Amino acid sequence: MELKDKCDCILIPRIFSLEKQNQVCTNFNALYDLVNNLFDIEILNYNVDITTRNYQMLGFLKLGEKLGFSYIKTYNAYKYAEKIKRMKRKKQEEEQRLLLTSNKIKILLAGHPYNLYDNLIGKTVINFLSQNNIDIFYSNKIEQEKIKEEYQRITPDIHWTHNKEIAASTKYYEDYVDGIILISSFPCGPDSLMNEQIAHKIKKIPVITLIFEDLNNEAGMITRLESFIDILKNLKEEKNEQNN
Repeated sequence: MELKDKCDCILIPRIFSLEKQNQVCTNFNALYDLVNNLFDIEILNYNVDITTRNYQMLGFLKLGEKLGFSYIKTYNAYKYAEKIKRMKRKKQEEEQRLLLTSNKIKILLAGHPYNLYDNLIGKTVINFLSQNNIDIFYSNKIEQEKIKEEYQRITPDIHWTHNKEIAASTKYYEDYVDGIILISSFPCGPDSLMNEQIAHKIKKIPVITLIFEDLNNEAGMITRLESFIDILKNLKEEKNEQNN
């Protein structure tokens, strides 16, 4: 509605599945059909659905064609973007590995990237932790080759592709961080199911879940974080005393 009369067209992809026998969340599945039925607008879209052999690259090739670019030019742009994405991911993984030996309190932020890095959701948590001298790990920066092995320690299979990364990171970093913060936006169906399983399977360290519904209630969130950090500090001091 905000963009309706301001753009020539609006990019609204339909992303149903990125892996066989798995799918992404309902919002990504239904957004295209929802907008297409409600608004009289020009939609620019690409369809990604492994179950019907609509692969990601094919979706981008069709998108490039609609924008007036040749298949060769679109293919080269797609492959270049994939290369840059892999390089960025490797850099993020390496930066996160370097934090493992830190003596500071370490916390894993686990959630979907669109929540973790949102200015009104995850960024409020990140800023608070940074101000309190906490080293932060992120679920979307786990080494990709570890994902399948680690999420299976939570549950044998996960139906939602993006939740595999979250579950895997919590189990993997359980041995390296002092606490875990699960970040979700209300009402996320996959998160509501997976976060419960994660909380029951993580035994070694404290876990807290922050569900963002009322974005104006930052004070309550800060109070919970302060209490959580106090608990982690006390546990770390007790552990250091036992080791000495």
